[in-house]
Formats: sequence, C-alpha cells, structure tokens
Amino acid sequence: MYRAIIMRKGILFLALIVSYFNNLSAQTMPKDDLLFLTSEWKGERFADGRPRIPDELIERARNITIEEVWLVLRNEGYHCQFEGDWKVVRHGAVMAGRALTAMYIPSRPDVEKNIKERGKKEGRIGNTNAWPIDKLVKGDIYVADCFGKTEGGTLIGDNLASSIYAKSGNGVIFNSAARDLEGISAITGFNAWVREWDPSYLENVVLIGLNTPIRIGKAVVLPGDLVLAKEEGVIFIPAHLAQKVIITAEFLSLRDKFAFAMLREGRFTPGEIDNQWTDKIKESFLQWIDKNPGTLPMKRTELDEFMKNRTW
Repeated sequence: MYRAIIMRKGILFLALIVSYFNNLSAQTMPKDDLLFLTSEWKGERFADGRPRIPDELIERARNITIEEVWLVLRNEGYHCQFEGDWKVVRHGAVMAGRALTAMYIPSRPDVEKNIKERGKKEGRIGNTNAWPIDKLVKGDIYVADCFGKTEGGTLIGDNLASSIYAKSGNGVIFNSAARDLEGISAITGFNAWVREWDPSYLENVVLIGLNTPIRIGKAVVLPGDLVLAKEEGVIFIPAHLAQKVIITAEFLSLRDKFAFAMLREGRFTPGEIDNQWTDKIKESFLQWIDKNPGTLPMKRTELDEFMKNRTW
C-alpha cells in the first residue's frame, strides 16, 4: 500500500511537471498573470489568455483617426499609448489588429543557451525571433520591442515577412529594424512600422518574453491590445476600451461631418458649432442623420444608446 501511495504521488508529480511545461510552451508569461493584467476585458479570449477583440471592431477601427483615439484614451486616463517616428513600407496604408507581443534583450551567453535549450525541448524550431511568428493567427499584429536596435537588430527579412502575412494577414510593429525592404515591398498586403531598414542580419539578441507587457518607445502594450497603425504613427488601445473608443471616435467623426455641412450651408456660425450645442443644433443633428443614413459608421441602435449618456 505504501508503494502504491508513492506511485500515485509520483504520477501526480509527473502530471504537474507536464502541465507546467505545456503552459510554458504556450507563452512565457503564465496564463493566470495575463488574465490578471487584462482582467477588465470581459469578452472572448484565445487559449493562451489573450483578449480576442471581435473582427468587426477591428475592421471599424481602420476608419477612425489616431487623433480621435488619442483624445478618448486621454480622457480615460491613458496617456502613454501612442508612438510616432517610424519607417513604413506602404505610406498611406492602414493596419489594425490584435497585438501579439515579444520582448528581446541583448544576448548573454548563459541566458541564450538556457532559453534555446528549453525551446528545443518544447519543439520550437529556428532562432528565437521565429518563435512569436509560430503563434500568430488571423487578425494578429506582431509587436516587438528589441530595445531600438538597428544594426544587427533586424528581426525579419522577406522570408519571415511572408510567413507573418500568411499567418496573420497583417504586418509588424518593431522597435528595431528589418531588412530586405525590396523583397518585403513585393509581398502584397504586408506592411511594417520599423525604426530603420538595415542590410545587417540579426545578431546578439534573444527573445526573453512572449505575450508579455512591453514598451514601444513611450507606449505601453499588453497582449491583445487593439493596434491601429497609420501614417502618423501607432496607437495601442487596451482591449477592454476598444468598443468604447471606437464608437466614441465614430461619433466624433460623424459630429464633425455634420458641423462641416452646417458651416458650408451657413445654418450655424463657427461660434455656435464650437461651443456647447444648443437644443436647436442637437435637433438639427438628429434630423441630418435621418436624412443621411449612409453616413453612419455604426448601427443606429448603437448610436441611439451612445447618445443617451452623451453630453455633446
């Protein structure tokens, strides 16, 4: 009986070890920690715990402006979500998706050895900069902090870019460099926001965090954040605020379209439009919406619900 108890304990211990390594192979940050950091998100999640913002919201995000998003986030107390100063493959293009994050550090022999040995046991293939790519799914954007390194900090070339686009349908945001601009430019649909283009190959860096909080310049990024990248820069929207940010930004855009129309027609003066709206202007706004239903970026029911608490 004593031997049976020992055997059962041994099996339990082995099961715990297997479970630990299964979780470890899923992501560097334990799932419970990710759930804790993103606890305000109440929607669907990926198996690794990352918030899964609906595709419909991602598509709507493409049509709002960085300035509108920045204003809403700032009013919510989020002051460190935008970062500018990028080199972009396709100027004027828009990219939106869910953040899959990676953090790199300068290589240190003992750390890199241990990470690569553990990765080999977990079945990971290739250098550590390929590991995040294996986790990408449609709608993701690969967001990586490689401490701003340019020479020797080229996280991808055209081969890895092809794989990224095939898996995610999106591109990358790198606080570092990339190489093979000519080859990457030939990948239809792929885009990249990087610090620099450099012909060097990646060296002396190692992946230290996968699906962990990272810093991109002055911006804070959590796994699952909604990423919106445009010509002027990149803004990262916390998942739990995505719906509120989008509908508020859509309303601000709609409000501006109405204001422009009224000013062109001479219905109201700039002073009236730029101040707190009177009941007369509010009524005209609702009438204008009824006459121009094609201008609505959201469902009318969504707009009506939103306006119940709107102070204009």
